[in-house]
Amino acid sequence: MKRAALYLRVSTVDQHPETQVHDLRQMAAQRGYTIFREYTDRISGVKAKRPGLDAMMADARHGRFDVVLVWASDRIARSVKHYLDVLDELSRLNIEFVSFRENIDTGGPLGRAIIVIIGAIAELERNLIIERVRAGMRRARLEGRHIGRNPLELDHAGIQHDRSQGQSLRQIAKGHRVSAATVWRVLHEQTAKPPEKPA
Repeated sequence: MKRAALYLRVSTVDQHPETQVHDLRQMAAQRGYTIFREYTDRISGVKAKRPGLDAMMADARHGRFDVVLVWASDRIARSVKHYLDVLDELSRLNIEFVSFRENIDTGGPLGRAIIVIIGAIAELERNLIIERVRAGMRRARLEGRHIGRNPLELDHAGIQHDRSQGQSLRQIAKGHRVSAATVWRVLHEQTAKPPEKPA
């Protein structure tokens, strides 16, 4: 008997998920599923943080159920990309996805074909993002712009002078806004015998 996770979402605290609960429980009974847990979010679909969905995905990664039932596809995701990501991860975890309203079932042949298409779209999106990043870096190099963090500019003479005045590594580091390890490295490079490393 397959274990089912029911995911429910309503947009505001004034709405109630009873309709979704009734339909999904009925679907689970008709298919012979045992309900592992019902996850509910009372939050807008565009919100990134959703405790119910996060808890469900955490349980999915631990293999605690075999199929996810939702009332409609737009209940589970805040965007098309997020929807593809969720389905892609469920597929990789060998967890089926069933949507009541759209009649999507990834356990059947058509559903598996949908997962293949979704996986291909998700991979295409990832590759496009990578290519856009690479193109931006190439353009920046051609325009002579620096890529990445700016190199740290150190006042070697100033650090050496402060040390000769008896300042500790921490005092010098604070004055030059660098780490004590950086100060030690600068002093080490400028003296034949390195000073004692800070504790």
